[in-house]
Amino acid sequence: MTAVRTAVRTAAAGLALLLAAACTTPTPPRGQAGAAAGAVCAPPRAIPGAETPTTIDVVEQAYFCILGNHHGGAALNARALLTAGFAALIRELNRNGHDVPEATMPALTGDRKADWAVFEAAYRTTTDQVPALRHELAVVTLEAVVAALDDDHARWAHDVERPPGHYDGDGYGLGLQTNVTGPEASGAPGPTLPPLFVTAVQGGAAQAAGLRPGDVIESIDGSAPFIDGRAGPAIAALYPAYPQARPVRLRLLRQATGRRWSVTLAPGLFPQDPATLRAVQAKLLDGDVAYVRIAGFAPDSADRVLRAVSRLRTGRALSGVVLDLRGNGGGSPSEATRLVSAFARGKVTGYQCTADDRCESMRTDDTVEPLGLPLVVLVDRGCASACEHFGSAVRDLRAGRLVGTRTAGMISGPARSYLLANNTLLAFPSKRHLGSRRQVIDRIGVPPDHHVPLTAEDAAAGRDPALTKALALLHK
Repeated sequence: MTAVRTAVRTAAAGLALLLAAACTTPTPPRGQAGAAAGAVCAPPRAIPGAETPTTIDVVEQAYFCILGNHHGGAALNARALLTAGFAALIRELNRNGHDVPEATMPALTGDRKADWAVFEAAYRTTTDQVPALRHELAVVTLEAVVAALDDDHARWAHDVERPPGHYDGDGYGLGLQTNVTGPEASGAPGPTLPPLFVTAVQGGAAQAAGLRPGDVIESIDGSAPFIDGRAGPAIAALYPAYPQARPVRLRLLRQATGRRWSVTLAPGLFPQDPATLRAVQAKLLDGDVAYVRIAGFAPDSADRVLRAVSRLRTGRALSGVVLDLRGNGGGSPSEATRLVSAFARGKVTGYQCTADDRCESMRTDDTVEPLGLPLVVLVDRGCASACEHFGSAVRDLRAGRLVGTRTAGMISGPARSYLLANNTLLAFPSKRHLGSRRQVIDRIGVPPDHHVPLTAEDAAAGRDPALTKALALLHK
């Protein structure tokens, strides 16, 4: 599965695009020899070559790839995809100060091939009038088609840039995290309530300006962060992605002192603490609890967790294990299942299903030696995808207890990557995920057994109420 946070945003994206076996799509209507539209939609077999301009042929290839391979492909409203694409084309024309009399949406009938043919004809007639914008218009069209899937695991990776001077492990942005995650700020559903406050200062502009955890953000570029009690669009400015570089002005309150002040933060590169970049971190708490933080379900992460617990167990009796999955953007579903297997045996952890409800079960790996220890799992809105697979399985199978807040609800299904003719990658699920009781988790999330949210006062004081609750549960 994929991942999704921004912190969730970039690291998890790499975990999310899992490559799979080759696949094919319906033959596009024109089928010109050597044309991009006639290329097979298949996973990349090597590192893609240099990216070439996006064309209408690439859009066509992606359109038929989606219809032939997305888990809901047979039931997808193809007309809605094409309409979204044409609407984006018009917006981009207008943004560039152009309008074209021929730019009118053709009538669509529901015949997917015939509809593509008339869409393409209208598209080419339009773009022929503005040849200098061909690449940009194709890009926004394809972006809109993918967005119209309304699938949190659908991505089109293109025009990937790194900031000049980027080094492995560098972060980019304002250098802060808040109690509203990046996906929530971009429109993902979330129960976050006011106030908006800083939960972590990672470096960069936020650190240079002296921000601290617990500082309340009262306004962002003059706009309130919450509107009618819901996270507003202004919060997205706190999570810029390169090459976004517009400075952001914040109005802040430090509750402990009553100080109010304003600061302008400019996005940029900043080095991150190497410890936070480790996939697995472990330590002993209270002398008898193994605490393990898992940043993502990367390859071998389950075995790394089990080895860490084994080392902490050497020479002492443990009273339990705390697995901290807060901010875990997901990764490999098989790694999540393997880790569940240390706490449950002979069980179904979830299902991967086609649009017509033909489902394959994911089962525990009973070659994994049981740990035989009580388990508490810390979760929050940053726990997405494979992280939610793990959390839901633990909860459903009564393998442990969940503490924190509801998870992200971003687990539509494990994504597969497909190579397009311009050497860009299109990714989306070919199967949808259901929990072990066949329940839908996508857009719903996994509720904790014990709801323990972090407050601004907790963050300012350096308290971790969820971890405190977890330790109390294990010491009962």
